[in-house]
Amino acid sequence: MLTAGGRAGAAQLATRRIPGGLCTIGTVRQLKYFAGTVLVLAVLGVAAGFAWSALAPRTRYVRVEADWLVADPNTQTLIAADGWFALVCGAFGLVCGLVAYRFAGERAIASVAGLAAGGIVAGLVAYQIGSSMGGEIVQAATAGQLDSQDRLGLTAFGVLMFWPVLAAGAFWALEFAITYRERRAE
Repeated sequence: MLTAGGRAGAAQLATRRIPGGLCTIGTVRQLKYFAGTVLVLAVLGVAAGFAWSALAPRTRYVRVEADWLVADPNTQTLIAADGWFALVCGAFGLVCGLVAYRFAGERAIASVAGLAAGGIVAGLVAYQIGSSMGGEIVQAATAGQLDSQDRLGLTAFGVLMFWPVLAAGAFWALEFAITYRERRAE
């Protein structure tokens, strides 16, 4: 059935099967939106990795025989690096959730799924980029000294989940607030 303009209606187009395919055009659009969201978040993970690397303190390690050990066992830099990672990824996740809600439209499920999967990928990318950036200075030992090196890393790997949880949470919090207001108005 064609509309007055001679085009297929949106409902018809969304349920029309792709020739030779098992899915509808609407499903393909949802998958493209999901994949696009994951890709954008992965690229943002690079920026988050650079931000984390610039903000977080490095931990000094010394070489004792064949092992690298923390130079100061009472150091707080390990905890601070985890905190900075959580803060940076949480902020990126929150912004991504708000932006995704603004542009999701009819693709809410694909958008939230993309935020969750993309947030995990972005967190891993941020961790890899940030931990490999700068600060890894190895000083060779001279007589009476130890080899030392400054590193950035995570000790609490649960902070990798801050990005996807805050992104999806912000999306659904906005969805709840807006639909609640609309229902109250009815």
